[in-house]
Amino acid sequence: MRMIHLLLILATCLCGPSAHALPPEPQGETALHAEPLKLVIPDGQAYAGAYIDFGEREDTVTLEQIEHFDQLVGKQQAIVAFSSDWGNQSFPNQQLAIIANYGAVPLVYWSPWDRPVHENLPPGQRGRFDLRTILAGQWDGYIDLWATRAKEYGQPLFVSWGLEMNGEWFPWSGVFYGKGEPVEGCANCFAGPEMFKKAYRYVVDRVRAKGAANILWVWHPNNSSNPDEPWNAMASYYPGPDYADWLALSAYGSQYPTENWISVESAITAYYKKISQVDPNKPIMLGEWGVGEFPKAGDKAQWFTDFFQRAPKEFPRLRAAIFWHERWQNGDQSFSNLRVNSSAEALEAYRKGIADRFWLSRPIFK
Repeated sequence: MRMIHLLLILATCLCGPSAHALPPEPQGETALHAEPLKLVIPDGQAYAGAYIDFGEREDTVTLEQIEHFDQLVGKQQAIVAFSSDWGNQSFPNQQLAIIANYGAVPLVYWSPWDRPVHENLPPGQRGRFDLRTILAGQWDGYIDLWATRAKEYGQPLFVSWGLEMNGEWFPWSGVFYGKGEPVEGCANCFAGPEMFKKAYRYVVDRVRAKGAANILWVWHPNNSSNPDEPWNAMASYYPGPDYADWLALSAYGSQYPTENWISVESAITAYYKKISQVDPNKPIMLGEWGVGEFPKAGDKAQWFTDFFQRAPKEFPRLRAAIFWHERWQNGDQSFSNLRVNSSAEALEAYRKGIADRFWLSRPIFK
C-alpha cells in the first residue's frame, strides 16, 4: 500500500544467471521473437525482483540503476517493475527494451490514472479515466495501441492492471463505484467490486483480441482492505481464473514514522493465506513488498531476516517477490526510507537472505 506519497518526493559479487535460466536473445530495440518464449513457473523456487526508485512517475528506468541495485544486493533480478500510467497515452517501448536487454522480465503497473493526483477525490476529479468511460469504449484506441505494441514486443510481460483496488487511494477503487450496494439478481455481489471486475475483464478481453498472448495478467490487491468491510474484501474483486495468470499482493511492513511497527506476520503471513484461498491454482507473487527504516519502532534488519526465513517454508505457492526500493519525504517533513541500504545492517540482512538458492536471479524460459 504505497498510497500516493510520490507527490511528496524531494529526491530521489554480482551473481551470474541461474544455471537453469535461458536469457532472452534481443533483436533490435524491442527484442522481438518469431516464436514467443514462455515463462516457466519455478518449482520450489521464486524469482527475485525489484522496483528501483524510478522517479516520480515510477517509469524512469535506466540500466545504471538496475545494475547499481544488483551490486548493492549481490544478485541480479529476474523481474524488474515500473509504472505505465494511462495519462501517458503511450506504450513503454524504451523501458521494456532496457529490461529485456538486461535479461529480466518486466512487470508493468498499468494504472488508469493521470498525475499529479490528489487523494480522497472521486474519479471525475482525479483525471480523465473512469471505469464507466472505459466500459463505454472511450479509451479503446489507447487500449488497442497498447495491445498492438505489447504483441510486437513479443516476450513474456507481466501486467498488473488497476492494482490495490481494495484500498481507497486509487480512483479505480470500488469505494467510488457504489461501495457495497447489492447488485440485483446476483447473490453476494456488490456494486463497487462488480464495476471494477467488469472494467478489468473489458481491458483484458480487448488486449487479447489484438493477439497479445505474451502478457501474463497479474491480479494485484492490497494485503489489507480499506475500508475493512466484507464487501471490500480482496476476494470480491477477483475477475475469475480466466483473467488472472498470477495472483499478487502489495504487502509492506511499517512505511511511516507515525505507524506502529508492523511485523512480517502481520504484513504478509495472514494475507498470503487469504489470497491463497481466492484461487487454489495460480502462482503467487509479492507484487510489492518492503519496510521502512525506523529504529525507534523496530529492527528492519531482523524484519528482512524473518521474511527470508519464512518465505520458503510458510509461503509454498510464492513464485516471485518484487522489493520496493525507494525513499521519499512525507508531508510532515519526515522521511520514509524503504531502500534496501537504509542502514548497513538492513543491507547485510537482505544480501544474506536473497543469496539463498530459493531466489532465482534470472527468468527461466521454455
